[in-house]
Amino acid sequence: MTLLFALYMAGLAASAMSGALAAGRRSMDWVGVLMLAAVTALGGGTMRDVFLGHYPLSWVAEPWLLGVTSGAALLTVMVARYLHYLKYTFLLLDAIGLVVTTMIGCDVAMQMGQPVSIVVLSGMITGCVGGVVRDVLCNQVPLLFSSELYASVSVMVGAIYVGGHELGIGHDVVTLAAVACGLTLRLLAVRYGWGMPKFVYNKDWF
Repeated sequence: MTLLFALYMAGLAASAMSGALAAGRRSMDWVGVLMLAAVTALGGGTMRDVFLGHYPLSWVAEPWLLGVTSGAALLTVMVARYLHYLKYTFLLLDAIGLVVTTMIGCDVAMQMGQPVSIVVLSGMITGCVGGVVRDVLCNQVPLLFSSELYASVSVMVGAIYVGGHELGIGHDVVTLAAVACGLTLRLLAVRYGWGMPKFVYNKDWF
């Protein structure tokens, strides 16, 4: 098992758990919990594959991914009352998931021969869109559209990852650099509340 694959599994489970927790906050039944967990963890990759015409979809080609998300969701239900003790571990796993899924999305687009801009965008879609779908289904403003540094971290990771490959730098070096920069920026943003500028307009003129 490679390090990247292990990190992907950890991030996938963390994403699924965040979906299950969101379902729990809205008192959803077991079907809702399992579905929201799967959508959160796999929705970004699904949307990427649809946009790129990359078939079969990742979870169709590898159905065991649904088993991972379902297992993480059921685990969340069983240990939900204790998860607040693991807040920082959960934030770390979520950050790892964002970084790793972004790179995996970039890999898929690069293998298809897409231009650099589409590769970076594919990485961002893979890393972020699952959370957007989760929030929309839960009837709340998606985290992606708030000022928090999330999508911007994904774009930076994608740019480093793709740029390194374009420059001919070794794959392992590029991967480590992208992971280090992405995790550092995301965790510092959470710690210090860094965010993007907001557009606030309260005038009612029409």
